[in-house]
Order: sequence, then structure tokens, then C-alpha cells
Amino acid sequence: MCLSIPSKVTKIDKENNMATVDTMGISRDASLDLMEEGDVKIGDYVLLHIGFIMNKIDEEDALASLETYQEILDVMDEEERQKAIQESDNCPNG
Repeated sequence: MCLSIPSKVTKIDKENNMATVDTMGISRDASLDLMEEGDVKIGDYVLLHIGFIMNKIDEEDALASLETYQEILDVMDEEERQKAIQESDNCPNG
């Protein structure tokens, strides 16, 4: 099953068309190639799929989703939590 956890944009590299995002404490880089130029800004919440930012998400919706994900993570052990967060972006296309 694929989950797209809302991620907050913390940095934008315009030269390489990349953004650095924070996904529940895990930092990763994501491509902005599928977004219109200037559409994503630092502080925005976004959804990722296979390393690409697919769309922005309203902050209120993002925070509600993150709260739900946190409830799920609270019942997992630490190793399961980190793996779930890190692999949330590595979904096969199918």
C-alpha cells in the first residue's frame, strides 16, 4: 500500500528545480519538475510520489493527516516508525 504523507517544504533549489521537504522529521529532496514554476514555496505542504512533488495540500488538511499518521505511528516500535516514514515515498507505479 502506498501512503503519501504530507511534507513541509523547507528549502527550494531553483537552479536544480528541487525542494527539500520535512516528512515527520525525515528530510529528503524532491523534484519540482511536475509543478508549475513558482507554485511551491517554502512553508507549503506537499504530497510526493516516487521522488516528485505531485501537488500542494492545504495546511489544515496536512496537519489533520499528520495527526492521524502520528496516531498510527504511536502504536509501532521505533524501527517500524522510521521505516514507514522513510519508505512513504518509494511506492511502485502499479
